[in-house]
Amino acid sequence: MPRFSVIVPACKVAGRLSQALDSVLAQSFGDFELIPVCDAPDSPAGTVAAAYAERDPRVVALTSPPSGGPGVARTTGMGAATGAYLLFLDGDDVLTPGALAAIDARLTATGDVDVLYLDHERVHWWGAETSTPPLGRAPDGAFDPGRAPRLTGVSVPVWSAAYRRDFVTAHHLVFPAGLFTDIGWGGLVTLAAERVAVLRSVCVRHLVRRQGSRLHTPGAHQFDLLDQVGTVLARATELALPAARSRPLFEQLFSVVLKTAAHPERLPAHLRRAFFRQAARLYRRHRPAGFRPPAGSVGVQHRLLAAGAYDAFRALRTANRAAARTVRSAPLPRMARTRARYALQLRRPLDENLAVYCAYWGRGYACNPAAVHAKARELAPHIRSVFLVEPDAVDGVPEGVEYAVIGTRAYWDVLARAKYLINNANFADGVVKRPGSVHLQTQHGTPLKTMGVDQSTYPVVAAATGSFTKLLARVDRWDYNLSSNRHSTEMWERAFPGSYETLEYGYPRNDVYCTATADDVARIRRELGVPEDRTALLYAPTHRDYSTGFDARLDLEAFCEAIGDAYVVLLRAHYFYDRGTARGSGRIIDVTRHRSSEDVCLAADALITDYSSIMFDYANLDRPIVVYADDWEIYRETRGVYFDLMQAPPGLVARTPDRLAAAFRDGTYADGSAAALRAAFRERFCQFDDGRAAERVVRRVLLGEPPESVPPVIPLAERIPAPAHALVRS
Repeated sequence: MPRFSVIVPACKVAGRLSQALDSVLAQSFGDFELIPVCDAPDSPAGTVAAAYAERDPRVVALTSPPSGGPGVARTTGMGAATGAYLLFLDGDDVLTPGALAAIDARLTATGDVDVLYLDHERVHWWGAETSTPPLGRAPDGAFDPGRAPRLTGVSVPVWSAAYRRDFVTAHHLVFPAGLFTDIGWGGLVTLAAERVAVLRSVCVRHLVRRQGSRLHTPGAHQFDLLDQVGTVLARATELALPAARSRPLFEQLFSVVLKTAAHPERLPAHLRRAFFRQAARLYRRHRPAGFRPPAGSVGVQHRLLAAGAYDAFRALRTANRAAARTVRSAPLPRMARTRARYALQLRRPLDENLAVYCAYWGRGYACNPAAVHAKARELAPHIRSVFLVEPDAVDGVPEGVEYAVIGTRAYWDVLARAKYLINNANFADGVVKRPGSVHLQTQHGTPLKTMGVDQSTYPVVAAATGSFTKLLARVDRWDYNLSSNRHSTEMWERAFPGSYETLEYGYPRNDVYCTATADDVARIRRELGVPEDRTALLYAPTHRDYSTGFDARLDLEAFCEAIGDAYVVLLRAHYFYDRGTARGSGRIIDVTRHRSSEDVCLAADALITDYSSIMFDYANLDRPIVVYADDWEIYRETRGVYFDLMQAPPGLVARTPDRLAAAFRDGTYADGSAAALRAAFRERFCQFDDGRAAERVVRRVLLGEPPESVPPVIPLAERIPAPAHALVRS
């Protein structure tokens, strides 16, 4: 029997779950079992947990329906636990180094107590730490709970204690379904325990999530709090708990109740009076004899609750909040007339059949928004679709596509009225997220480099990023965020913390890699001017944050001379730049300004890139990829990366121009070793790009179909990528 069972409920925490599990597995004290409990085996968190279970026999991965919440997940974990003591850890929290050793040492010193309360630390999502108030005064060794009546499970989070499993089993303690179960659990544990102790060492670092606690969201679930409080107080009455213990327990329970009653945003307007009245009945029924309310405004709230005086309570609440209340208005466009027009349009009803699209801040009809737009015209023709573009991108809009020029009255009109807003970057800060509107963030690549708030620790990038506060305000508008692989799902959750729903549907722009034919490839090559008898190499370097202007980082003329006449190079600069540096040589074709990067990829027989996300998209074609990494160490230090590309590349890695050229002269760029690396890379990063991503997005987001009705992802082994021209020619 292990000393500890560490139970980790893990729902919608895939981006941080590995940190939680690693914090347990890295403990110096190794006599434990680790039980992550996820919402489904194939969910993002479930996949992470399963991988850990395969690597370490101490990890036992379980599942629990997400509808039951973390409480049911914890009970599920308890049912499988075999350890002498139970510890709970949220999936986005971590154990501090040496925590289990410290807990074991304390339990050895105190003997088998029923509960050992631990210190913890609150860590805000941006990394700043704030120490939690200490546990309070308590005897040094093991003691009866009556000797420290203010130390209760109501005041100590469930994950900040160790519970003797035999004690939990003997008293049939479980977490019920729903929310606020920690209140009920903590109160009942307090009432049942006979010997407790305290460890005054920080053992858990608790993440305070940016999107806040689900307990604070408005809805009828707030009545669950009263149910849990009532359960604890009824049990205290059954036990005839002494007044010295019942009074602090009662005060702590109703401190939570009053916080909810005093925050109108936690309760819909039509439920506030009913909540107050039910709380008042509970208060009067279980108020301990001789209980005195605390001093100050909280004491006034106690008295008003006891009297059932809701109107007076509401008036007090309003008065207390009046001084701090500010009237917030959404930022609006600069031009006064445009601002007034936009404000007027915002007062009109949403157009349920209007969708607005934008890609790369209006650079043109491209990327995932364009692919969703095209599929929406096919599957949802009743929805009017308007693409937003900058003035200099109008000529590139395909015939038949309705567009609005950014900054015009038509632009602000459709933004104000549209039900659906779809973007691969972000809409302007002045755009208001209206109730009932649906914002889809499609993203525009798989992240190797750090993104979002993860850039904050890299000074060069952070300086260019601008206000992270504004960034997060834009994230708060998202309802859905698109992901093309599990890696992206995890990184987006870290980089863009928010309450959106992740759609693991693949990137719509990559559908063409599974649907294009040999004739399509040949046609695109002709349009780009690629000679019939040449092998086309796409060279697509990414942007460098530590330099200005486009730098090809490779003498392409010299490279072409070195590899011979059988090849032609397609140069595509990063989208930050209008063109590359090709000088019109017949061996080098500058395709930077070509509207579709997907077309360019289809035309290429192989890809040469550095750290650009184009490698993840191109891998769907299962064609050779070469990484030219002449400045990897500088790039990694200045920009930051999510994994070591040198250890997990999609193919051959060249660090010098000579090695790069040699790979194409001797054929090693496409040999068996390169193919094996590419296969592993595709397995990891081409999970959901199967040719039907756009259909899944349209059905779920625009047509409102339930998740189970969208087409499932086709397994990687069953997909047939578009053929390379070199293979067809041979």
